[in-house]
Amino acid sequence: MKRLPTWLEIDLDRLDRNLEQIQRWVGDDVRMLLTVKADAYGHGAVQVAHAASARVHVFGVATVDEALELSDSGIKNQILILSPILETEIAAVARHGFAITLSGADFADAIAHHAVAPIPVHVEVDTGMGRTGVPEEDAFDEIRRIAATRSVRLEGVYTHFPVSDSDPEFTRAQVERFAALIAKLRASGVIIPVVHSANSAAVDGVREAHMNLIRPGLLAYGLHPSGGAPGVDVAPIMSWKSRIVRVRRVAKGKTISYARTFVTERASVIGVVPVGYGHGYPFHLSGRGWMLVGGHRVPIVGRVTMDMTMVDLTDLPETPRAGDEVVLVGTQGSQTLTFHDLAGWGDTICYEIMCGISKRVPRTYFRRGKVETFKSLLGVLPNHATA
Repeated sequence: MKRLPTWLEIDLDRLDRNLEQIQRWVGDDVRMLLTVKADAYGHGAVQVAHAASARVHVFGVATVDEALELSDSGIKNQILILSPILETEIAAVARHGFAITLSGADFADAIAHHAVAPIPVHVEVDTGMGRTGVPEEDAFDEIRRIAATRSVRLEGVYTHFPVSDSDPEFTRAQVERFAALIAKLRASGVIIPVVHSANSAAVDGVREAHMNLIRPGLLAYGLHPSGGAPGVDVAPIMSWKSRIVRVRRVAKGKTISYARTFVTERASVIGVVPVGYGHGYPFHLSGRGWMLVGGHRVPIVGRVTMDMTMVDLTDLPETPRAGDEVVLVGTQGSQTLTFHDLAGWGDTICYEIMCGISKRVPRTYFRRGKVETFKSLLGVLPNHATA
């Protein structure tokens, strides 16, 4: 990576170990849907899916185009589109055999006008998320109607949790009501092969929610959603790194970056790091965040700009030089910064930061300590392209 000013490192061996640990946690009788929407939370959906395909039964995406990207790359696992689709997208779904989410029987009727063979569907039930899904009070009748519709093949029923990382009692109440609905449907003769509810936080902390399929996302990528005490033993698979491109000695009373919000209170050594909000590094870390240089935390000074961010190097025992490595997320020496750290400093959530890392940041994929794949704006390149 010597020629790269800013890059991501994704450890595919860690991904494999995380998936193994999750499967061990829930047991062999529970299948796994890996959520790879939003480019696998910034990790790269195609590369992650190929690395995980042997351990995962289903891949979860949010859009038809995300499903097509996986399918076109050679993924053979079932792909479930977790967000509602438009009627104009039904034909594409039918051609490729994707499973879709239904939030009502009306869409099942619409499918008959666009598909020759039945489309596999999972029905979402709204037990408290308040977003999409069949309203809980209507779910029994709606699902029975969907199951009887010839244009679809009912493969699953699921629900979603809004506070599984912060309110396990509310979540357990959702599970109890959802399980009662499933039991009532099955007693009425409705065949439901797959039942699922557990997102990452519920996989980690609400065992009643595991059912016969789980839907980990963040957990598979090595982060616990709440940032709190872990259940499953996982480790982050992605690090974010950069380099110092300029070291400047600045006198007392000088201003740094746009809007002149930072004024040096002493003679200072300022490092320029070639990463900014154009890379997805949050603007809200202006004057609030930290980076790692030489195994030490150094503060961000002044505003984060589109392409560069400045850090104060004055207190380091040795002055860095241009080309020295900077860690934005990951470990350097005895210090570690996480996406949860960045989210806390920036008053956001780690999901937003990970999903917002732009395509201008190259992704390097490692196995056994060596670069296996390199993905940049130029596409997927041979591993020697990082030299």
